[in-house]
Amino acid sequence: MITLIAAAGGFLFGFDMAVISGAITFVQAQFGLTAVQEGWFVSSALIGCVLGVIVSGEMSDRTGRKPALIASAALFLLSAIGTAVAPGFALLVTARLLGGMAVGIASNVVPLYISEIAPAHIRGRLVTCYQLAVTIGILVAYISNAWLLNLSETASGFLTEGFFRFILIDETWRAMFGIEALPALIFLAGLFIIPESPRWLMQQNRHSEAESVLNKCIGKIDAKKSLSEIRETLLEVQGSYRELLKPGLRVALIIGILLPVFSQFSGINAIIYYGPRILNEAGVELSSAMHSQVLLGFANMIFTFIAVWKVDSLGRRPLYLIGTAGAMICLVSTGYFFYTGATGSVFLLVSVIAFLGFFAFSIGPLKFVIASEIFPNRIRGRALALSIMAMWIADTIVGQITPILLAAGGAAFTFWFFAIFCAVAFLFIYKVVPETKGKSLEEIQKMWITEKSK
Repeated sequence: MITLIAAAGGFLFGFDMAVISGAITFVQAQFGLTAVQEGWFVSSALIGCVLGVIVSGEMSDRTGRKPALIASAALFLLSAIGTAVAPGFALLVTARLLGGMAVGIASNVVPLYISEIAPAHIRGRLVTCYQLAVTIGILVAYISNAWLLNLSETASGFLTEGFFRFILIDETWRAMFGIEALPALIFLAGLFIIPESPRWLMQQNRHSEAESVLNKCIGKIDAKKSLSEIRETLLEVQGSYRELLKPGLRVALIIGILLPVFSQFSGINAIIYYGPRILNEAGVELSSAMHSQVLLGFANMIFTFIAVWKVDSLGRRPLYLIGTAGAMICLVSTGYFFYTGATGSVFLLVSVIAFLGFFAFSIGPLKFVIASEIFPNRIRGRALALSIMAMWIADTIVGQITPILLAAGGAAFTFWFFAIFCAVAFLFIYKVVPETKGKSLEEIQKMWITEKSK
């Protein structure tokens, strides 16, 4: 129950970032946006993300994980209502900025919170539920956009006046954004019935509250052992950023930063960019780009279930290595089909879907799983914020260079460029990233402390 409620933040993250794809054309037409204004409207959410991540680390370590999640839910709700009723472009951008801040906070605090409250033997599965929720949010946004667009074309005869005609028919993009208010309200309400993170409570010397939470989550016997381990690790590492630059923990910091960066440079943006075209040229009959997005979003969600299923039994490293190697091979083959002009080949379609599969069960979710596990208790919130910040910076860079690569070198070169990063990521994971399945967060912290003392 706790994971489902917290993962709703991931659902809203995915929904908020994907919903704009269906609304941007209508917003541009209604407000007569210039290219600069359109770019500002799209990027305002990303700027909000960066601001959200910046404040989330300090907020979650100082005030607690739960207040940070509540702040995120409130911002999602304000953003959804604000974009639905904004009378002018300035207020619309402000509302999107608030939504971006909500995404930034959620992208850091949700996996952090789930990792701290989950039993060690299923922690990977529960944190992966966060990424699964993100993919579901993306898919629901695509379906919602397509449904509302269809509704606006078919229901105009039934709704002749009033607010519902205004929001559903006349300016459908408002409903596309505004419908997010419902899951945001559910998320906000649910947060008031879940407990605070027991590890954060221990940091604040609220031992009895932490023990009560652990008793309910993992049972009294395991709770007693866990409390003892948490007390011990809180004495080993102080709560300053300098700790992350020391030997041992420095490796954790490098892993926490590079895995999200490699994720963004895996080629997922290029696949999403070319996905609809590849599907159409492969002979898949799709009536619109929105339907193409729904199909790709559905594939992304389905393959994420593999990670939920296997992350705790097979382990993080095997899944990551298989996924990275598979993604590299798919990118090379996709580039080959574009290089030879065989874009109508069914094998190109297979290559693209296979890439989505490899990404969805490894590269996509496991960066959150590992990053949420490897940092010490006292500084986990702020350290994970650095990791998520690296992800958003890399996302911005990739978003800027992908069109340039496509224009300068063509699709084949672009896919091969990202394949090189997958190869580098494979070597990095093989050489540096340890297996963390089945270990408590305190056992993982001791692993770095032991390394530091060598």
